[in-house]
Amino acid sequence: MGEQVTFWVLAVVSVAAALGVVFSRKAVYSALMLGGVMLCLSVLYAAQDAPFLAAVQIIVYTGAVMMLFLFVLMLVGVDSSDSFVETLKGQRFWAAIAGLGFASLIILAVGNVVFGNAKGLAAATGQGGYIRSLAGQIFTRHVFAFEVTSALLITAALGAMVLAHRERLTAKATQKDLSRARFQGDQPSPLPGPGTYARSNAIDMPALLPDGSVSEKSVNRYIARYDVEHGHLPADPKLAEAIKHSVEVEEESK
Repeated sequence: MGEQVTFWVLAVVSVAAALGVVFSRKAVYSALMLGGVMLCLSVLYAAQDAPFLAAVQIIVYTGAVMMLFLFVLMLVGVDSSDSFVETLKGQRFWAAIAGLGFASLIILAVGNVVFGNAKGLAAATGQGGYIRSLAGQIFTRHVFAFEVTSALLITAALGAMVLAHRERLTAKATQKDLSRARFQGDQPSPLPGPGTYARSNAIDMPALLPDGSVSEKSVNRYIARYDVEHGHLPADPKLAEAIKHSVEVEEESK
């Protein structure tokens, strides 16, 4: 009874998460949903007296591969508008072919389950224990499927790279272009670093120029906004006024 309840609860959760993978507009959400599906699979393995598969599912797939994809997507910052840009020619055609092949495999798998004869777990593990029987099945009878699965993981990694790929709309600026733009701008010299000629080398302290005045250009705008909102201003009135003024200038420029 407990096994049936576990199956139906996890079946609903995993199917809902799988639908979220397909219909989520953001790649990060799809990756999180896929991680939920993998966790449900690991619990189902554990319910079927397969602790090794449950541990591998969590450690290898959910803990390593899936989190790697998630971190890549989070660092790259792919949004929903990028997913509709076709950066590789012909990818829709090959994606349709791969989808038809995957659908055929699903139909064959369901047909084997429905119309095939169940052998049971005792017959599958009767060759010297659970781990030995599993290794024999993987590296003898199902070695081709095992290698195809590894190819699918590589394909998933390439898919993450395709999602992160962006077409360059303008030519990359050379060092000569950057130097010309710098000297034609308002600030040809480097900006003063935080804490320069100051009593503190902390990044949240404005720099003091050689004449003793405060350089507002050295103030980090994110830290300055945080200091103003939470009242973490220095005791020196000149430094505090410089931080407040840099935040006001940033707000006016938006």
